[in-house]
Amino acid sequence: MALSFPISTVIFSIFFWLSLLLGCFGDGASKDPSKSAPGCDNPYKLVKVDNWVNGVAGETYTGVTARFGAILPLEVDKSVKLSAVVANPLTCCSTPSTKLSSSIALVARGDCSFEAKANLAQSNGAKALLVINDDEGTIEMGCDDDTPATNITIPIVMVPKSTAESFRKALQEGHKVEIGLWAPDRPVVSFSVAFLWLMAVSTVATASLWPEIAKTKDSEPRYDDFSPKSASDGATSKENTEEIINIDVKSAIIFVISASTFLVLLFFFMSSWFVWLLIVLFCIGGVEGMHTLIVTLISRGCTCQKKVTLPYFGETTIVSLIVLIFCLAFAIAWAITRKASFSWIGQDVLGICLMISILQVARLPNIKVATVLLCCAFVYDIFWVFLSPIIFHQSVMIAVAKGNNSGGESIPMLLRFPRLTDPWGGYDMIGFGDILFPGLLVGFSLRFDKENKKSWASGYFIWLMVGYAFGLFFTYLGLYLMHGHGQPALLYLVPCTLGVCVVLGLIRGELKDLWNHGSSSTPTASLGGA
Repeated sequence: MALSFPISTVIFSIFFWLSLLLGCFGDGASKDPSKSAPGCDNPYKLVKVDNWVNGVAGETYTGVTARFGAILPLEVDKSVKLSAVVANPLTCCSTPSTKLSSSIALVARGDCSFEAKANLAQSNGAKALLVINDDEGTIEMGCDDDTPATNITIPIVMVPKSTAESFRKALQEGHKVEIGLWAPDRPVVSFSVAFLWLMAVSTVATASLWPEIAKTKDSEPRYDDFSPKSASDGATSKENTEEIINIDVKSAIIFVISASTFLVLLFFFMSSWFVWLLIVLFCIGGVEGMHTLIVTLISRGCTCQKKVTLPYFGETTIVSLIVLIFCLAFAIAWAITRKASFSWIGQDVLGICLMISILQVARLPNIKVATVLLCCAFVYDIFWVFLSPIIFHQSVMIAVAKGNNSGGESIPMLLRFPRLTDPWGGYDMIGFGDILFPGLLVGFSLRFDKENKKSWASGYFIWLMVGYAFGLFFTYLGLYLMHGHGQPALLYLVPCTLGVCVVLGLIRGELKDLWNHGSSSTPTASLGGA
């Protein structure tokens, strides 16, 4: 019991464009450090702030180092662990009356420079300085160009207001508070990207091969149009072609214009209600995709066709109804637990099912359209990730994709995998667009091979799959070589897929066939239609 054609096609069309619009982004490039005063050239680093109250370990908090002062150790067993003392005056802008010897001094931000606080704390015996921010979050603690900081030899760390308040409250109650500071390095590329790479490559391969996977001996697969249908196929052929949406050159050009406009609007007017709308659409599309895939697989090995009649939906099989209930429950459970540590599993399952279904519905007719679409996407990706900070002072694509100003909600059009080897946690991610764009071309290559009865070696599919796999590998290699700076995946994926297809076509003398393939046929639907 899948959604009827108009509803499912509209959902897949909307999500196709939203996924391409928001799903092609890399990690943000960090700012190059500006020229600074002597002794003020330390890199900003995240700090783990461990604490013990009366010897009992508490929650580990996060802070950030200053551009000056001592470097914190990388390992926890070498961390700076000392008793905490609240400075008096709290801002530490004049000689403190409290004894700071061999302790970590807690001081408030304000009234004087960070270097002045550090100098006074150090001169009174403090071994480290913990600066309390005046709100949640932290700021960059640099130093003035005219203020040397070479004489400061203690570590300086800033923590959010709420973190320091818990320490101050425990001290006011007479408890002994000890604080440990250490700053482990964050790996530029985590081993987890191997699993993300595998998921992306497997999704493209599965989506391309799905018509063959879904094919049964007694029935034609839902999306199989590898072979031309004879006139005797009649209604079956018409039903299959009605569910195919062909992308044309016009839609590829319109995409760049409309997507860029929409992206700028989202950048300025992003809100939690819009992210919630995307979450709802994601769940609907994921349910439709998962239901279609599961029912198709069950139908291959099960001949049970017991049916029931339901209002609005009409007649449907019991198996289809049970699967639909399961898929709905799965999507609802993910939506409820979407902020839990394990929610990436449900998001990836729904996302993969959605993308496989989209790639059965949306298709490229030839590499002429593929060239226009992928080149437009290539320019779109580069501009909005790399060049937009020149105009907007930050990457528009990254700001939108991360859900800035969205009330803590994040956009779901991503495959995620936890950074297992990163002491700071977090996720490695890849946008749907980095899978759907190349997936459209890879799917076309397999259909072209089938129609021209090509073997694996003489065809294009296997070589484009290899190209996609290497393109994604080069993306993560570039991320490593550029020390984590932003790397739009399409920067590598387009040359490794479209480039491979064009070069092979030239060598084999088939470029004209690839370029004009299907141009004489009339598509039943188009993503660029008015």
